[in-house]
Amino acid sequence: MKKWALFLFVLSLVWALAGCAGQSEEEEGSGYQIWYVDQDETGLDYERIDVAETDAEGMVEAFLELLKTPPSDETLKTPFPESVKVEGWEMDQNQLYLDLSMEYLELPRIYEALSRAAIVKTLCQVPEVECVGFRVADQPLLNTDGSAVGLMTADQFIETAGEQPAAYQTADLTLYYANEAGDKLVPLYVTMEYDSNITLEKLIVEQLIAGPPFEGAYPTIPAETKLVSIAVRDGICYVNLDDGFLESGYNVAESIPVYSIVNSLIENTTCQKVQFSINGETNMVYREGISFNTPFEMNEDLIE
Repeated sequence: MKKWALFLFVLSLVWALAGCAGQSEEEEGSGYQIWYVDQDETGLDYERIDVAETDAEGMVEAFLELLKTPPSDETLKTPFPESVKVEGWEMDQNQLYLDLSMEYLELPRIYEALSRAAIVKTLCQVPEVECVGFRVADQPLLNTDGSAVGLMTADQFIETAGEQPAAYQTADLTLYYANEAGDKLVPLYVTMEYDSNITLEKLIVEQLIAGPPFEGAYPTIPAETKLVSIAVRDGICYVNLDDGFLESGYNVAESIPVYSIVNSLIENTTCQKVQFSINGETNMVYREGISFNTPFEMNEDLIE
């Protein structure tokens, strides 16, 4: 089996403030979203601030300065405490690398995770910035297990609105997306850190719906698909999707969306089979010839 190794660190962050839960990044309003950590260090919120600069360098400098400046809302605080210095930054194509002082390593774990989320979500509003990397003392920022955090994009952050942070868990996963031709599955190796408010099965399916964040693999599931519910009983994972899953979506073989989910769930969890339903209904045929009447097992023949 040929495998493409792409490493992705995904944080599951909590949005505890009622105001945050009611906001949307698509909310109307002028200015850019400058993200901050709440005073309890349990979530994020943003203020909209106008920035005059329009070129990439000017916008990055302006955003960094705003992130270091205390927000007007006293319930929020900057993701850069006074002890942490931004010692420099550089752009490599669409990748922005930040060089931070050693004091960054002294931040409490949850605060550091929230701070990093606020920084990435803010800086990725620069049109030329697709992802952000972090370095400390000229070395890549590391996870607690010693692996590199790697490049991060704004859509890598999983939001659980209104829930309090519980114990964080880390899982090394293999998620299956489509190859360029759309007739085979390719594995992406993903390290996910997530809180226990989210089941691993839900996290996996939602990441597949979101699609691969980097080049080298292609989406399998229509982006408008919603996960209605997911549960595990007696070794079978019951995946209930809405009818967005039935849309034509991407140009892939009819078995690819189904086994993208099946293979990802079976390889990474205790599930042995996957049972699909659409809005609770299993008595149906997907596309032309895939019946949802019975559970599915892993299909290794589709893996490139």
